[in-house]
Amino acid sequence: MRVADFLRKEWIIPDLASHNKEGALSEMVGVLEKTKGVPDAGKALTVLLEREQLGSTGIGEGIAIPHGKLSEIGDVVSVFALSRNGVDFDSMDGAPVHILFLLIAPENSASLHLKALARISRLLKSRQFRDELIKQSSVEDLFDLIVSEDEKY
Repeated sequence: MRVADFLRKEWIIPDLASHNKEGALSEMVGVLEKTKGVPDAGKALTVLLEREQLGSTGIGEGIAIPHGKLSEIGDVVSVFALSRNGVDFDSMDGAPVHILFLLIAPENSASLHLKALARISRLLKSRQFRDELIKQSSVEDLFDLIVSEDEKY
């Protein structure tokens, strides 16, 4: 499984406007709903916020990988976003989040969900790659950089 299998250019937000967790998640699922990635942004947001109550998906070092499952979708979908000013995401290290990679998988797809999460986690391990992401300002450049980095693994 490659990131390009579940991330489209129209699901990239180069400058997220929201500064808090719920606003950021709402903005991201709104992009999915608008482009038919999910049928109901409200339900997707609820699923993501319920997952956040179990523990923040802000994993530290300015990264969050919010994720959840929806029965109404048939494929894994994702939104990538950069926040120039940072999002208060209740991260493990207390630092604001600048790189967000949201993932929603079909309800009965534990294997796909875990493979996609592993793929994203592997990508974001490299500080050099994260630094390059932050420098990008266009959807095209972000998508190309993500796909190029993913092809290395």
